[in-house]
Amino acid sequence: MTLRQRGFTLLEMLVTATVLVILASAVVPMARNGVRRQRELELRRDLREMRLAIDAYKAAADANKIKSPPPENNGYPETLESLVEGVPVTGKTGKTRFLRRIPVDPFTNKAEWGMRSIADDPTSSSWGGGNVFDVYSLATGTGSNGVPYRQW
Repeated sequence: MTLRQRGFTLLEMLVTATVLVILASAVVPMARNGVRRQRELELRRDLREMRLAIDAYKAAADANKIKSPPPENNGYPETLESLVEGVPVTGKTGKTRFLRRIPVDPFTNKAEWGMRSIADDPTSSSWGGGNVFDVYSLATGTGSNGVPYRQW
């Protein structure tokens, strides 16, 4: 009787490598989709946060709780920065802030957003100035729901 050498045959190694390649090719697209879904969730959250801040500013302006913006603004903020910097409170000292910071777009990695004024067309990609009625992402591409990010 001779002692058999222990180890793997070339065929066993090839089968194992093939199985690992097949598994890896299935996992990589799932990981990419997971990262994309996470960015889309963050984009939705950032847009909602800014839109709620714009609405809170409008409600405060309509209730005369903050120093009135120019009449042509219809009670909307002049810039997104004014939501962060704060607006003087009517009859008191101090300022009311509506945002802690301008969020960073997860797809462009910049704190830059497209803006629409109340006079702009709802699908417009240029800002008419004067007030900030709505915000949208400047990212190119289409979401997993089939809608371009600029239309979110």
